[in-house]
Amino acid sequence: MSAAILDIEQLAVSFTSRSGTRTVVADVSFQLEPGEAVGVVGESGSGKSLSMLSLLGLLPDGARARATHARFDGHELLTLTTAQLNAIRGREIAIVFQDPLTALNPVLTVGRQITEVIRRHFPVSKAEALRRAEQLLTRVGIPDPTLRLRQYPHQFSGGMRQRVTIAMALAGEPRVLIADEPTTALDVTVQAEIVGLIQTLQRQTGMSVIWVTHDMALLARIAERVLVMYGGRIVEDASAERVFASPRHPYTQVLLANLRPDASMLAPPASASVQAGGDAAAVGCPFAPRCPQVMDKCRAAAPPLVVVSQGLRVACWAVNADEPTSDSKL
Repeated sequence: MSAAILDIEQLAVSFTSRSGTRTVVADVSFQLEPGEAVGVVGESGSGKSLSMLSLLGLLPDGARARATHARFDGHELLTLTTAQLNAIRGREIAIVFQDPLTALNPVLTVGRQITEVIRRHFPVSKAEALRRAEQLLTRVGIPDPTLRLRQYPHQFSGGMRQRVTIAMALAGEPRVLIADEPTTALDVTVQAEIVGLIQTLQRQTGMSVIWVTHDMALLARIAERVLVMYGGRIVEDASAERVFASPRHPYTQVLLANLRPDASMLAPPASASVQAGGDAAAVGCPFAPRCPQVMDKCRAAAPPLVVVSQGLRVACWAVNADEPTSDSKL
């Protein structure tokens, strides 16, 4: 394997308020290789998006991220100045959000928004920026780019707006693209078009892509490796082939069971505390209230994410009880 472009070790995100500090992401560790497509999957409130946003300094007010290290191409992301981080955001690491209408400024033309990204990161003239913007719209499948650059977001359909946000993400020629539920607000046909577009662009540019989603069926088609998150923690990390053929963590098994027509008969009831975004630093395994394999040990201590075999990490006492190896990374 080549050197990881992204290397995250023990990432945690916490919120501080008058009532105290609550940890919503804990001990998240993973690596991203150049050109790799990694899926991050889990229910709402599992910490998927917060983990990714924390790397770009895009957390909401009151939130704080910390890590043993969070390196992009050797640079510690969490200790960069605002100016240094701005040089990476959009230029080296770009993000596509799930709702393109809120991601775009409604009072600025699409051309203005794309050219601003280009001129922020490249020393080019306004005319050259417009030329590049036209090329980007063409690249993401938007016809008549000269006209479209003069239009506003409300003049585009939902699918076309998402194509615009992808064009903006590509404007900086990033090496990593974070796709944060980019198809959630779209109908099924348009979803397939957007997924296919991002995959094509990845092949053409060689960029790495992190797909953040709750859709296991989607990841089966697009991800090389899958990180399963629950309760603010990674509970399983393996190749997509292995996850779908032989899931090891009980929560991963539940997610896959939910793909079946009789899913409502298979999945244990959800824990209200986890669905609301419980404390990831709380005692015990966060999945214990729902787990069909729960043991006393599960309620007493959270299991570490350990290397069970080559290319497979699992955080589960039932799975790794007899495994001597404990390591946060592969």
